[in-house]
Amino acid sequence: MPLPHQGSEIAGQIAGKEPVRLSRREALKLASLSAMAAALPACASKAVSSVSMGLEEPLYFSTASQLRNAIRNKEVSCVEVVTACLNRIDSVNAALNAVVQLDRNGALQAAKESDQAILRGDVTAPLHGLPMTIKDSLDTRGMISTGGTLGRQSYLPKADATVVSRLRNAGAILMGKTNTPELTLSFDTNNLVYGQTHNPFDLSKSPGGSSGGAAAIIAAGGSPFDIGSDYGGSIRLPAHFNGICGLKPTAGRVPRTGHIYPFGGIQDSFQQLGPLARSVDDLALLLPIIMGPDGVDPGALPLEWHDPLEQQAIKLRVAWFTDNGISTPTPETQNAVQNAATAVSAIGAKVKEDRPPGIENTLDVLLPIYFWDGGATIRRLLREAGTTEHTLGDFTDTPALQATELEAALLRLDQWRSALLGYMQAFDVLICPVNSAPTFTIGSQSNEILTARGSYAMAFNALGWPAVVLPAGQSATGLPIGVQVVAGPGREDRALAVAQVIEQSLGGYQRPIGF
Repeated sequence: MPLPHQGSEIAGQIAGKEPVRLSRREALKLASLSAMAAALPACASKAVSSVSMGLEEPLYFSTASQLRNAIRNKEVSCVEVVTACLNRIDSVNAALNAVVQLDRNGALQAAKESDQAILRGDVTAPLHGLPMTIKDSLDTRGMISTGGTLGRQSYLPKADATVVSRLRNAGAILMGKTNTPELTLSFDTNNLVYGQTHNPFDLSKSPGGSSGGAAAIIAAGGSPFDIGSDYGGSIRLPAHFNGICGLKPTAGRVPRTGHIYPFGGIQDSFQQLGPLARSVDDLALLLPIIMGPDGVDPGALPLEWHDPLEQQAIKLRVAWFTDNGISTPTPETQNAVQNAATAVSAIGAKVKEDRPPGIENTLDVLLPIYFWDGGATIRRLLREAGTTEHTLGDFTDTPALQATELEAALLRLDQWRSALLGYMQAFDVLICPVNSAPTFTIGSQSNEILTARGSYAMAFNALGWPAVVLPAGQSATGLPIGVQVVAGPGREDRALAVAQVIEQSLGGYQRPIGF
């Protein structure tokens, strides 16, 4: 596995150096939280505890970073953590239908071996003993990987997807697979293999797509983290709908080898893989482990990595907007964005309300490229999977672009990208909605409406820029509302730094009532 491009505790551990009890991030956070606790009144303690480094009660609601630290400091065993998560999955999955394959025995055996390694003092991997689930669109060696399509309902990969292999090599323990729509191509999570996944905040609501199973089980406490794919908001939309955090990295940051919708094609740069978890810190922990070229995916590049710890949010120039001119957000959504911007302004950063010119043209620029081939790619993928009965009729027979039409569409895309790169010369970060509304009742919305609502996320697939989503509020009926924090190409550190400020101010992840 390639090392991250700059030195960090994670890189040192992978290389075999002795681990330390507290990373620089953790030490800084503890100092920061101590100062905050002294300065804030008692009523503000909930926001502080939501990002504290101690373990949560029950254990399974602890973040990946909290669990990692507790395991390394021998405060809890790997078997205890894995057992808690497996039991939690057993408790909630009948209602959610989020986890579609589960290897209880294999996960517990791996946890026992991880505990034995700790007793021997043999702990160098950064995720040692930490359980995970993986989206069913990614190949997992020896565990059925369907990609949500019937032709693969019994398919057992011989090799892991690159990101899965890197996580296992980093010490993570695979518990199971999470549900995805067929070939990942839906704003909801439902397929003919496993059926409909439900949102833990309201079982009548969608978890979003296509990483809906991943987001639902993380929100419900069954898994500390998962890896999703994002071709049109498929990490960020489920994070928003389920009240968790997600990160779509810069185009080229993470290899997609072993994903059901593979690399390649004109729209190749639109799709990226990235982490979903319950805290922004977890995103920063996981991305360096899965990133970097693998010698297979031609779109994966050796991009420079900037450590989020080295980035000071106070020095950043931040723009924010609430309406992209395509789909006007709900008042609560607009309030969430405004509150996020206020939180960043409060630390002394330069913050300005400013909508990028041309963002209102997102769908006009993007949709012709998505459907340029008339569904030929999707028909090929279904054939290769051996699928004859499927749910993708709307995608398999669309009008293909003629050569002159395609050339014009590509030119317009690049001109649009260039203009927005120019806009970002005046700003370091954008804060905006993820979607114009919270989640929707299952089956209640057309693709046209969901596409318009989702244009806030889709813009940054077309641009290839990194985007973090984190919880920032709730609707009047208690449904989660996230905000999107976007940076220019290669600057995940800036988006993560600003997201951490917002998380600490607004409280971050909240548990779904009843779960």
